[in-house]
Amino acid sequence: MKTIIEPFRTKVVEAIKFTTRSEREEILKKAGYNLFQIRAEDVMVDFLTDSGTSAMSSEQWAALMRGDESYAGCSSYFRFEEAVQEIFGFPVVIPVHQGRAAERLLFGELVKANHIVPSNTHFDTTRANIEFLGGEAIDLPCQEAKDFSSTFPFKGNMDIEALRALLKAKAESIPFIMVTVTNNAVGGQPVSVENVREISQLARQFCKPLFIDAARFSENAYLVKLREPAYADKSIGYIAREMFGLADGCMMSAKKDGLANMGGFIALKDEALANSVRNRLIITEGFSTYGGLNGRDLETIAVGLHEAMDEDYLCYRLAAAKYLASGLGAAGIPVVEPSGMHAVYIDAKKMLPHIESRYLPGQRLVCELYLECGLRSCEIGTAMFGHTKADGSQEPARQELVRLALPRRVYGQSHYDYVIEACQLVQERSQSLVGMTIASEPPLLRHFTARFTPLEPAKCKPLEAAGVTQK
Repeated sequence: MKTIIEPFRTKVVEAIKFTTRSEREEILKKAGYNLFQIRAEDVMVDFLTDSGTSAMSSEQWAALMRGDESYAGCSSYFRFEEAVQEIFGFPVVIPVHQGRAAERLLFGELVKANHIVPSNTHFDTTRANIEFLGGEAIDLPCQEAKDFSSTFPFKGNMDIEALRALLKAKAESIPFIMVTVTNNAVGGQPVSVENVREISQLARQFCKPLFIDAARFSENAYLVKLREPAYADKSIGYIAREMFGLADGCMMSAKKDGLANMGGFIALKDEALANSVRNRLIITEGFSTYGGLNGRDLETIAVGLHEAMDEDYLCYRLAAAKYLASGLGAAGIPVVEPSGMHAVYIDAKKMLPHIESRYLPGQRLVCELYLECGLRSCEIGTAMFGHTKADGSQEPARQELVRLALPRRVYGQSHYDYVIEACQLVQERSQSLVGMTIASEPPLLRHFTARFTPLEPAKCKPLEAAGVTQK
């Protein structure tokens, strides 16, 4: 059979509130043209994030009822600990309420002022936590990642030679090396085991610990199985253990491949480092066997980590992303190739070439998609990764992407068809769209709370100057 069906049946449904375009225009204006500030009930299809938005299974709901809410030493923690140890192989497991808490605790022990942290590409909270501590987050994506149309299978890889050069030049300023799997900021692209092995060898040579952001570990492992010949006949569990065995520890938001609505963890080899992290945890998150989570959260993560490695589920997950990506591509929408698993990324710079980066083409596109069909998506461009310079102008990001993140086990084919149609309608009038400016912003993670203002049409580059032919 060519048709891939969802490997599950629906037991509970949530009604979608339908809105009109005029209603959405008012909602968007009140939110300062920032989709993070829109009420969820005013969203018809929510592709803002795949973090914490998954539908839990019947087994997870059953496990939830076992939750032991004892303050210290709850039985739920030990089931959670066992699952993490089995999958990732690290002896020490420290629960936290989500991924950015893990970053804050671990980085708080390791990052000092003027430190440099290299990564295949830091995502938003990772970068913010490093910069908050006075460090500098350095992105070293492989060269293939810069070409969104390339079909290179592991565009999430780190540039090994760039890492080697940085270590030779500034080793004393580097407290550790980071790798994120999959690489969210460059289009949800996977990282090969071979690339992690090369990074690990450099880390050992320069006596630097290696940590992996494991948020989407099972999706990465599945793409390794499909694209890295040495692992074609290996299980997802085997591939995960192989990759994490090359590292000194990992952090995870279990709101992704833990299939949970809240939670995460730090897993480490180094007991001394773990003790220091635990002390920080107790001050800010809670006791070391709950880390800001309910016992029922720990139970659902323990089950979800194993469910996320099911190959029938992963096959469906990839097929859904490919279906959306191919549908958009057929409609003339420029997307990042090859498609990953947790999201499909639209190249807003190509779709809106007449809007310069300083005028936030990605933010304009997410707003227009919301107005068209009630779709909430996420800008990954200058609004997220750029910054405002002293003279008030924008330092642009390397790319201008719009991420359509796919919540796990939530939406079906008709929702994807609806989104494809909406994107096509926006594409047809894309030449008429104008850019945006930032009206107000916080010092860090501005994309969450900034307010935007649409430009007057005269502020945009003439279409002919951008190489766009008027119809």
